[in-house]
Amino acid sequence: MGKVGKLAVVFGLFFANMSFAHNVKLNQVLPAVSVAKDGELVLQSGKIAYKNWSSSSVAGKVRVVLHLAARSSVKKKNAALIDALKSTNFDPTKYQTLTIVNGDDAIFGTGLFVKSNVEDGKLENPRSQVVLDQQGNVRKVWGLKEQESFIAVLDKSGKVQFTSEGKLSSSQIQEVLGLVKKLVE
Repeated sequence: MGKVGKLAVVFGLFFANMSFAHNVKLNQVLPAVSVAKDGELVLQSGKIAYKNWSSSSVAGKVRVVLHLAARSSVKKKNAALIDALKSTNFDPTKYQTLTIVNGDDAIFGTGLFVKSNVEDGKLENPRSQVVLDQQGNVRKVWGLKEQESFIAVLDKSGKVQFTSEGKLSSSQIQEVLGLVKKLVE
């Protein structure tokens, strides 16, 4: 293969990999998407109810967005971040964690278990915003990887200030916490 052929292969692989990158962009709002089935979990008289959720509703508070495939292995990848966020004392009038669970990415036959687990999580963390996306709308619209996690930090205007797919390193966790602290001040 000649030099030109090798370059064509390299550029082809480079651009092919770029097409798999998510389309959530820094300093922009999240791509518009809504979830009607099941949607956002809300507490009503101590019980779980569901309502439509839209990405246009995220402005107003600093948020860490956790988009998780409905698999325990994916949740475990960023358990350290989740634990660190739970242990912080960010002002709930200025900060909220948003967890979106992609129920469409669950292991076949585990749908009821996933729904029950998500509801238990909302009851344990009532201040967190939790969305159950049974049809995978968010993953599709945002261009996220299947069977993976995605983390974003949003400023109070809803603009993205940080993104990462997969497991965060210790330094990335510290970066997320420091960024949130700076944004809520």
